[in-house]
Amino acid sequence: MSGSDLGIVCIIGGIFILLGIIGIIWGKKEEGSWYNSVSTRTDVREFLDRAPGRPEPGALKIGGKISLALGIIILLVGLGFHLWG
Repeated sequence: MSGSDLGIVCIIGGIFILLGIIGIIWGKKEEGSWYNSVSTRTDVREFLDRAPGRPEPGALKIGGKISLALGIIILLVGLGFHLWG
C-alpha cells in the first residue's frame, strides 16, 4: 500500500472514532432529556406502566460504542501497515 492509501485508512478510522463519540454523547443527552421529561409528570408510575420505553438513547450509545471500537481497530490497522508494511 502506498502512503496515501494508508493515510486514507487512518482518516476513515478517525472518522469512525469521531462518529462514535458523537453517538455516545447524543445518546446520553437524549436519555437525560427523557428522564427529565418523565420526572416532571405528576404520576410517573402510571406514565411508565402505560407508555413503551424509548430504545433510541440506548441504540445511540451502543452504536457509538461499536463505531468507536471499529474506528480504533481501523486506525491501528492503518498505523500497523504504515510501520511494518
